[in-house]
Amino acid sequence: MARLTEVFTGRDTRYFELFEESTRNGVRAAQLLAEFIEKLPDSPELAKAIGAVESDTDRITHDIVQHLNATFVTPLEREDILQLASALDDIVDLIDETADLILLYKVEAPMDEASGLADILVQACVALEQGMPRLRNFGDIRHYTIKVNQLENDGDRLSRSAIAGLFDGGIDPMVVIRWKDIFERLEDAIDATERVANILEGIVIKNR
Repeated sequence: MARLTEVFTGRDTRYFELFEESTRNGVRAAQLLAEFIEKLPDSPELAKAIGAVESDTDRITHDIVQHLNATFVTPLEREDILQLASALDDIVDLIDETADLILLYKVEAPMDEASGLADILVQACVALEQGMPRLRNFGDIRHYTIKVNQLENDGDRLSRSAIAGLFDGGIDPMVVIRWKDIFERLEDAIDATERVANILEGIVIKNR
């Protein structure tokens, strides 16, 4: 007898479509943030564009929950659906918070380390976007999750180095505090991509 996941995955693809849409939003938000940082202090409209992506991601998360409430049999365990939806939403939330901090602190010029962290974030979001379609048939996703884990490690190292550099350079204490907050928020966003990767890998293993 076929497993329930095998029977119903083909019938109800809405969850997978929404998860893939959410990962595309993650890539878009990360790319906008990288561009925003690179162009500082110009192009504040990019922060507004990030906010629009964040609002759309909230809509996707709401759609997932609504569909879950209206569906009796699901292709994934309900807990896994909610956990993955929330983790994807967190990525874009943290990207939006980073942009908000930059605006709040009136940052006047980018730092190389911030651009580096933003680039790592973009790469991690792209890896999730590339891997997400494999969830539809519980295909091997390790190539993408390993890539995200490696990028998260790179982000940790760069963030630690960036924060240490703030305290070594005789920089104004207020500037140190502001950039430390920004670096930490960027690192949080990268960490959030690893959480999604771990959830994805767990779902695939569970449903094989």
